[in-house]
Amino acid sequence: MANFPIINLEKLNGEERALTMLQIKDACENWGFFELVNHSIPHELLDTVERLTKEHYKKCMEQRFKELVASKGLENANSEIKDMDWESTFFLRHLPQSNIAEIPDLSDEYSKVMKEFAQKLEKLAEELLDLLCENLGLEKGYLKKAFYGSKGPNFGTKVSNYPPCPKPDLIKGLRPHTDAGGIILLFQDDKVSGLQLLKDGQWVDVPPMRHSIVINLGDQIEVITNGKYKSVEHRVIAQPQGTGRMSIASFYNPGNDAVIYPAPTLLEKEAVEKKQVYPKFVFDDYMKLYAILKFQAKEPRFEAMKEMETEVPIATI
Repeated sequence: MANFPIINLEKLNGEERALTMLQIKDACENWGFFELVNHSIPHELLDTVERLTKEHYKKCMEQRFKELVASKGLENANSEIKDMDWESTFFLRHLPQSNIAEIPDLSDEYSKVMKEFAQKLEKLAEELLDLLCENLGLEKGYLKKAFYGSKGPNFGTKVSNYPPCPKPDLIKGLRPHTDAGGIILLFQDDKVSGLQLLKDGQWVDVPPMRHSIVINLGDQIEVITNGKYKSVEHRVIAQPQGTGRMSIASFYNPGNDAVIYPAPTLLEKEAVEKKQVYPKFVFDDYMKLYAILKFQAKEPRFEAMKEMETEVPIATI
């Protein structure tokens, strides 16, 4: 199997721009995932985010997780647990309005650092969306506009820790799923692996690399590209020992009232060779369905949206 795609973003500024764009195109078409190095987010900031995230887990969340495990009897499980994940998480919302001030136990330093980190990730997400537009032959800014809705995009961060698990064969760190939204930017532990994606029927490790940002595409990109780029199933394997794994996933998603549908120019180009036409729908309606069916196949979600689509007006982009 081909090596997991690693993209050096610095090379977009030099003679290797065309080759780098080709690498991004191949990653989007054949993997749904790629890993960015030299992405312009300062290494010092990433180191601080990692340190403060691990300190916050130890101080504020580790004991709660142990109590949850004990209350559910997970350590004594004898058969596979299919309705829970071995993870400790909290969520930060950045756009359209931040909720960081409302999250309990966040130190002033941690709040400030996560706001700065989110601003840099938002900028990177929008740069990446334009690179996707360029490769797809869409006008610059098309995807950002498609995501915008009336109040701008949704952007938020899921901060996860995956403690050592005594029964990793019976419970996943995070069960297999595709991501519902747009583009996902992941800053993960560089020492503890666990993230895997499904490629050609096999689970493939996403390699942990220091100071990298892992990118994956969500269901909305699949719809807008009419399947040219696909969201890919992925999971997190629980680890039996060690210090546990840190994962900070930021989701740049459409606004709640954004209307999502295949880009008309892509339909025109592919009309002869590809019959598949994805539905049009309001993003919030998709998310309501996803909340119930997250850990099931995405195709029935698309079919359910197709049944609703006659009621959805298309906004002009």
